Amino acid sequence: MDDVVHEVLITEEAHFQSLLQLTERKYSSIHINHIYKHVFPGFSVTGKRRDIGRLKQEKGIRHSSPVTTYKVSLDDSVPFIGGDEIRGHFDGNDHRLTGKGVKVGVIDTGIDYTHPDLRRNFRGGYDLVDGDRDPMETKGAPGQSTMHGTHVAGIIAANGKVKGVAPEAEIIGYRALGPGGMGTSEQVIAAIDRAIEDKVDVINLSLGNTINGPDWPTSLALDKATEKGIVAVTSSGNSGPNVWTVGSPGTSSKAISVGASTPPIRIPYVTVGILDRNIPLQPLQGSKPWRLSKEYKIVDAGIGSEKDFPDVSNKIALMQRGEITFTQKAIKAVEEGAIAVLIYNNTDGNFEGTLEKELPIPIASISKTDGEWLKKHITSKEMWLRTFFKEQKDSLAQFSSRGPVTYTWDIKPDVVAPGVAIESTIPTGYLEMQGTSMAAPHVAGASALLKQAHPNWSPEQIKAALMNTALLLKDESGELYKPYEQGAGRIRLHEAIHVETLLYPSSVTFGMLHHHDERTEKRVEITVDNQSKKEKQYYFEIPKNRKGLQWELPMSFSVKPGERKRLTIKLEVTPSVIGAGLHHGYLYVTDGKSRIHVPYMYVIEEPDYPRIMGFQFGKGDKKDIFRYEIYLPGGADEYGIALYDPDTLHFEGFLDWGRNVSRGLIEKEVNRKERNLQGIYKAIIFVNKAGKEDVLETEIVFDDTMVGSHSK
Repeated sequence: MDDVVHEVLITEEAHFQSLLQLTERKYSSIHINHIYKHVFPGFSVTGKRRDIGRLKQEKGIRHSSPVTTYKVSLDDSVPFIGGDEIRGHFDGNDHRLTGKGVKVGVIDTGIDYTHPDLRRNFRGGYDLVDGDRDPMETKGAPGQSTMHGTHVAGIIAANGKVKGVAPEAEIIGYRALGPGGMGTSEQVIAAIDRAIEDKVDVINLSLGNTINGPDWPTSLALDKATEKGIVAVTSSGNSGPNVWTVGSPGTSSKAISVGASTPPIRIPYVTVGILDRNIPLQPLQGSKPWRLSKEYKIVDAGIGSEKDFPDVSNKIALMQRGEITFTQKAIKAVEEGAIAVLIYNNTDGNFEGTLEKELPIPIASISKTDGEWLKKHITSKEMWLRTFFKEQKDSLAQFSSRGPVTYTWDIKPDVVAPGVAIESTIPTGYLEMQGTSMAAPHVAGASALLKQAHPNWSPEQIKAALMNTALLLKDESGELYKPYEQGAGRIRLHEAIHVETLLYPSSVTFGMLHHHDERTEKRVEITVDNQSKKEKQYYFEIPKNRKGLQWELPMSFSVKPGERKRLTIKLEVTPSVIGAGLHHGYLYVTDGKSRIHVPYMYVIEEPDYPRIMGFQFGKGDKKDIFRYEIYLPGGADEYGIALYDPDTLHFEGFLDWGRNVSRGLIEKEVNRKERNLQGIYKAIIFVNKAGKEDVLETEIVFDDTMVGSHSK
């Protein structure tokens, strides 16, 4: 019978040792893996599902959830945020601002601490995968070696050929993701717990999952780390440009969630003859730069398997994503003499991918729409692709995940930082990589410099300094990106270090209202923190009048040097006049010298977020028992899992069905023998909430040898 792993949270008033003893004495199948001392009172366990189910009912157990899987979501970028300029500045003790004396924990795939640019900064750590004190990157295993953590550490604090943001910060490595860059929430939370115990000043987590919920254990663990005085920085994810794509732990309310912007860079595009279509390319991580200067023929090479290959010699091979790895596709193209490879997505939007080895030709991804357009025109006539480049800077990267956060309606990400074509350290030297994984360490390094300059600042003050001084970015049409796309904007380190006024919380949400509500007053409190040596006079800029909306903001007020003043902001809303949707903008406060912006948002009616997240199906821990998990971020008025014959599409019945289900994770078991279920089924999962229904199609297997769900 298969064992499962769960995180167990206990109530604050429960007696910790008594619950541990009860667990070990009463449930023989349960083994305690990690005891969380700092992130929250709790522990992780491995055991039979039935015993864990019983344990969850014990008095003092607040919450239990299964361990989930996590994966690893300079030269031009550090000067772009003001990092090189700051190195010429000094802290209060006449030391240059380099991060010296600040401890930064990197929770990732490990660190190659023998790298010449990192070995001086490395100060030890822990391996949560192997359970020892050697957090070295995974090496030597074909297809399983990692480089992500070393790249992240280099952005923070490389000090050699490459200079990180804080080149003299102390790096503490926590290897929570193992071979192939995969790990569990259990390992990530244990790493956070150990970082708290080690009293690091800053932690960076360039990792995540796809669960957009504020109550996932990793998000709660980061909240707790922040309460303990650690500046917690996490990537928002690489699932943009759609809304609601920020995943945990980027949903942590107190951590700094970071999206990706584009530093000064030449973005490659391809165009086809006289056809009016310019297609942006996203080079795969580990690929040669796309620098083709001539026109080349493009050929459809299917999904990249051998039988699909036409003559691609000295041509660009177009392939669809799926069935075999990016590396396998690219190797075949190289063997057949292709000059370059374009891989188009098999779902909407573009994607970020990584090659497992270095290859001699450029490989890039394009969107499903662009790929299908190219494929359609290839079949009708011979096509030649021409490459051209656009100069781009200070824009939001398309892949950067967008918020907001379900249920709390928090604005995420909080800020953005450079995350495209970032060169940094890897175990074999140096490499350009991209993603919000590369953006987050820019902010972690910046936080280290802020901590050196202002050692008494709290995590909330450091977060405020970065957000209050960030540069709001605009799209190609000249419109500001939305707050839940860019947060407060792209960080500016020089301005953050020398800021005289802090406002926090640095973004505000007024929650959700309903269309039938009467005129409703919402209130939030903010703190105005005068860090200067002079009394300051402030005033809010009154937003433009809008029917159904009335602001009540503090008029002119003064704050003495070193003083903090709490203020109340009131917003009166008539939902029936404003209308349903996500409503957002920026409030502005000025002291006559500087102008601070604060993103805000409120929601009317249940918005259009995905009603289904994180569906998994597999064998249970007893014969004939299967189980499924599904996360419902807003609950459901109705949900169901309908089973069909995959060949005839004949309806075979419901695996499960329910009404008025609370938000959160649903875990259910199914006895296939009692239900007479055998073989492969097409499953259609539907969730209805507030008049919106989402549907997910997948394949589930009831079989002794094949287990799992296989999304199409």
